Amino acid sequence: MTAFLALLLATAAPANRPMVELTRLDCGSATIKDFNAFFSDTLEYPAGPRRITDSCYLVRHMGHYLLWDTGFPAALKGKPNDMGALVVTIDKTIPEQLALLGLKPSDITVVGISHMHGDHVGQAADFPAAKLLVGKADFEQTVGPKDPFGPWRGANAKLQLEHGGDIDVFGDGKVIALNMPGHTPDHMALLVKLASGNVLLTGDLYHATEARTLKGVPPFNTSRADTLASMDRFERLARHYNAKVIIQHEPRDIAKLPTFPAAAR
Repeated sequence: MTAFLALLLATAAPANRPMVELTRLDCGSATIKDFNAFFSDTLEYPAGPRRITDSCYLVRHMGHYLLWDTGFPAALKGKPNDMGALVVTIDKTIPEQLALLGLKPSDITVVGISHMHGDHVGQAADFPAAKLLVGKADFEQTVGPKDPFGPWRGANAKLQLEHGGDIDVFGDGKVIALNMPGHTPDHMALLVKLASGNVLLTGDLYHATEARTLKGVPPFNTSRADTLASMDRFERLARHYNAKVIIQHEPRDIAKLPTFPAAAR
């Protein structure tokens, strides 16, 4: 059945298939033991534990693929990991989900990383043939024995670094990585322009629905001022583009896109 599904998806693309499609991938989940203290320096969220999702996204742009964020490491699959402030679980890897879409890791054209934290870079090295798109300062700060970007450190690496400006990923304005610093030095969000409407993926600018109103800033953010300025810009862009906002760590936002393996178009 799985092999048949992959073959069907790979060969039965309609002639009028849209230029851009967006598919949510499941990259794990975590239970934050004290959500309020972990994510807000003003302590305005409800106290106690709370589950968050770790969503990644596949953007098909004509014949090219952007993988946006890469979740927790594949080594954690089936092994709940208590990391102190949170308990992490992952049920399936990105390559396993790509296989259900008839794709291989080598089919990924660009790996886009919203920021350098471990729940967003965990499987990045599984796609060494892709171009890496990441914030310059985030890339520079991850050098070390556990470097998630090792495949892209060589002199001839396919690499695009963002710093202080937006990046038009495919050159036609359909998919734009947005400079949204504050959570990390060169944190990014992603604008995807679908035929059905525009979508904004938050990265970790927000971690929950109420954060858009309360403006809670995690104590570990690089800059509180930059975070608040990015939130202001993000909301203005959301209004300008009349965009559907998807908070990547918000379980309630999973339903805003079609259920895997279906794609938003």
